[in-house]
Amino acid sequence: MPAGQSTRASNLNIERLKAQFGQMCRIREFERAAITASTEKLVLGAIHPSIGQEAVAAGVCGNLKRDDIILSTHRGHGHTMAKGADALAMMRELFGRAGGTSGGKGGSMHIADFSVGMLGANGVVAANINIAAGAAHAIKLRGEDKVVVCFFGDGAINRGPFLEGLNWAGVFKLPILFVCEDNGFAATTRTHAMTAGGGPAARAESIGIKAEIVDGNDVVAVDEIARALIEEARRGTPRFLLANTYRLTGHTSADPAPYRAEEEVQERWLNDPIEYARDVLVRAGVAPAELDAMHRAAEAEMRQAYETAKATEWPDTALAFADVQDIGDPREEAF
Repeated sequence: MPAGQSTRASNLNIERLKAQFGQMCRIREFERAAITASTEKLVLGAIHPSIGQEAVAAGVCGNLKRDDIILSTHRGHGHTMAKGADALAMMRELFGRAGGTSGGKGGSMHIADFSVGMLGANGVVAANINIAAGAAHAIKLRGEDKVVVCFFGDGAINRGPFLEGLNWAGVFKLPILFVCEDNGFAATTRTHAMTAGGGPAARAESIGIKAEIVDGNDVVAVDEIARALIEEARRGTPRFLLANTYRLTGHTSADPAPYRAEEEVQERWLNDPIEYARDVLVRAGVAPAELDAMHRAAEAEMRQAYETAKATEWPDTALAFADVQDIGDPREEAF
């Protein structure tokens, strides 16, 4: 178990943690396969891995219903998978192939799956925050029993939509949980070097939204606090969760991250959320061989998704014009 961390074993739900461990393994192996695909030019465009941040996705999304809503960032594979999206459909989407979650049109930075309530990742930093507030307002107006969870990084708090979205949620008492995954970097710049004041939680509190801070590498802690905040948000009280974590790879799959020391990264690997969860489970009596088998199953699943997606045909070119809004020629009065 990483130094300075502990989990209360007396009330540990072992089966729940095993499921979260398996989900985190699936997320990591999906992203490892995606990185491989990127190097082999099967993915044309940036891949933003969330390796090292899996506990936030698994811990938060495990408390959501299928028709609850999430929105994510350009680093959204983990959230999408944890919300229930099919791994093969996601891989096909990254490859631009038929059968992708958006028909191969969205790719990595715009991964979406409306069937599981994933309204989309977003390549524009912080843009998803206002979209999330709009979705939450729609839920309130319709009187639906749903909640919205909006994931974003620490770099997003210095952009206008952060204040706009949180302010709107606070004014109208929207059913939304804002989750800031603070990995310490805004792309390649340390966030603290460009952030004034007390940071994300302090800014949320300043406009009346209760904020909690959690170790984002401890999936048990994330699960526990997210469950409480989500239920409060579902009742129409916006909430904010700051999850402190670390991005173990570069900003993208092509980023060697020379802006940070290798010693720093190696030290952070000691706080790997998957290894932490594994250690807790072993201490609770789960056989290491069982956990090894779960991880191997995740590897096999994503290997198969990779190979199947690679062999999948390209979409019919006629579909390029499908799903496109068209109200007709604005010079005509037919509408």
